[in-house]
Amino acid sequence: MFVSQKMTKRPVTAKADMSVPDALELMHVTKVHRLPVLDPNGKLVGIVSEGDLLYASPSPATTLNVWEMHSLLAKLKVDKVMTRKVITVTEDTPIEEAACMMVEKKIGGMPVMRGKELVGIITETDLFKVFIALLGGYRPGVRVAASISGAKGTFSKVSGAISQAGGNIVGLGFDEVSETPEENWQMTMKVQDITKKKVLDALKPVVREILDARNI
Repeated sequence: MFVSQKMTKRPVTAKADMSVPDALELMHVTKVHRLPVLDPNGKLVGIVSEGDLLYASPSPATTLNVWEMHSLLAKLKVDKVMTRKVITVTEDTPIEEAACMMVEKKIGGMPVMRGKELVGIITETDLFKVFIALLGGYRPGVRVAASISGAKGTFSKVSGAISQAGGNIVGLGFDEVSETPEENWQMTMKVQDITKKKVLDALKPVVREILDARNI
């Protein structure tokens, strides 16, 4: 799965000379929380978040009246509050690599570039949707969490047991929970086409422990 498959194409953008109030209004109308910033030639020159704009706005404790605040904000342009060193990705970046970059850099979104052209934006919301889909969150079925061995061939036994019972795995995730990878992993899966009892009967011989099982 690549960034191109999950990014928002033709993202909403701001001009560098747009006022802070206008940028906030644009975010409100379009329901986005960050805007790539372009110069008059369409070149990416920055990114601004809702937090950047709100932080630039006067505090409620200010002694300025509403007209003075409006006048000051109208003069404050996006290029004065935006982040200029923009972290970007390309369309062929693996989705998990993009997620790692966001976590490491503590950012909520990245413009997607094709050379010097802005072609999209990938955000934390897009990644949440990927996470939900991978675990089968949009599909009804039996959700099971189990402790399993990290040894080679373990999942082959698990998937074989579910298949033999007539089940279909539609969501799957693993989490390493011990210092030694071979020792212990936690597996979460979503299974369709068989009952919870059949899922549990199939899994108990091939997992270490059933941690949770529910119909959702």
